[in-house]
Amino acid sequence: MGVRTGRVRPRTTNARARDTRFIILTGLSGSGKSQAMRALEDLGYFCVDNMPATLIPTLVRLSRRAGSEIARIAVTADVRERTFLSRFPSILRQLRRVGGRTPMVIFLEATDEALVRRFSETRRPHPLGKGGSLIDEIRGERKRLDAIRQMADATIDTSQMTVHELRRYFQRLSRGHTPTPGLAVTLLSFGFKHGVPVDADLVFDVRFLPNPHFVAALRPRTGRDRAVIRYMERDEGTRDFIARLIAFLRYLVPLYVREGKSYLTVAIGCTGGRHRSVMIAEAIRRALEDLPGVRLRVRHRDVRLEA
Repeated sequence: MGVRTGRVRPRTTNARARDTRFIILTGLSGSGKSQAMRALEDLGYFCVDNMPATLIPTLVRLSRRAGSEIARIAVTADVRERTFLSRFPSILRQLRRVGGRTPMVIFLEATDEALVRRFSETRRPHPLGKGGSLIDEIRGERKRLDAIRQMADATIDTSQMTVHELRRYFQRLSRGHTPTPGLAVTLLSFGFKHGVPVDADLVFDVRFLPNPHFVAALRPRTGRDRAVIRYMERDEGTRDFIARLIAFLRYLVPLYVREGKSYLTVAIGCTGGRHRSVMIAEAIRRALEDLPGVRLRVRHRDVRLEA
C-alpha cells in the first residue's frame, strides 16, 4: 500500500444570509467560471460575463425592485476587467453594509498543476500574461486574489471536479440549499502493466488474489460481470481482504473529511486492470455509499485497454 498526502483544502463560509438568487462568480483564471456560468444559465439565471465591478451595485439595486422580471441573476467578475482587483473589495463591503440579503460570492480555484494543464490544452494566454512563464503568472494571480478569496461566501476547488459535479452543486444552491463540496472519493481500478496512476493518494495491490484471467470463460469478461464476482467471492481470502479493506476505509475516509481534504483517489491495482481491481472497486463503492460528507465515483481506467 502506498500513501501520498494532499494539501488541497476547501473553504466554505457561512452563506445563510446571502441571496442565492444573485450570485457573483469570481476566482482564478482557468478555474471553471465559464462552465459554472453555463450551468447557472441552464438553471434559469440571467447571466452576465465579465461584469465591470462598478456596475454590480446598480444591477443589485435593479434586482431588488418589486416586480422585477428577472428572478435570478449571476455575474462573473475577475481580472479580465482591469479595475477589478482595486475596486471589487470596497464594492463588496459596501453591498454588505447596506444590510438585507446581499449577493452570494463564490470563488472558484484549482491547483497550479490543474491550471497549467487547462491553459496548455486550450492554448489560451493567461489574462495577466506579460511575457513570463505560465506558472509564474498563475501564482501571481493567486497571490493578488487572496484578499478577495477571503471575502467569498464559498470557495470551490474544481481541480478534479467534472462539469456534471459542478452543475449539481449549483442545482442544490438554486433550490435554496447552501451546499458544501464535501470530499470527492474516486475509486480507481487500474492495471500495473499500464503504470501506477500518478494522481493516486492510496494504492492497494491486489495481484495476490485468484486471477479470473486464467479461467477461459471469464477472460473476456470484467470485474463487473456476475460470473467474475461469483468466482472471486468463492475464495475465502478474497472475502477476508475485501472486508478488512472496507473496514479500513470506513475508518480512514471520515478522517479525511474532518481534515478538510477536497479529493481522495483510492487506486486498486491488479495485473491488467480488468478483473480483480474492478470487482473490488465496485464492492468498496457499495460499502461506502452511506458515508456522510462524501461523494463517491468509480473509474475503471484500463478496462478498455484490455478489451
